[in-house]
Amino acid sequence: MKNPLLEDEILITDENGVEQVMKILFTYENEERHKMYAFLYKEGDEDNVVPVSINEKDSSIEVIEDEKELEEVEEVFNCFLDDPKMKEIK
Repeated sequence: MKNPLLEDEILITDENGVEQVMKILFTYENEERHKMYAFLYKEGDEDNVVPVSINEKDSSIEVIEDEKELEEVEEVFNCFLDDPKMKEIK
């Protein structure tokens, strides 16, 4: 199975079987949890970024439900947004 983190886009299938292409804004790894996270968005809707975790064993995407994980990914995303280098890229 192809690793979705090596691409800049990923195909997501929702619970209703509807497929949509999502762009990968960036990824990071939490070494303590041994988990990868990705921030996804639809092209044309860059203001609506969705954080997900990546199961590295089967490359499946999982919704983040744990409160501590959600707080962490929000903090990482805010740091990303506050980085002056990121503002230059946009």
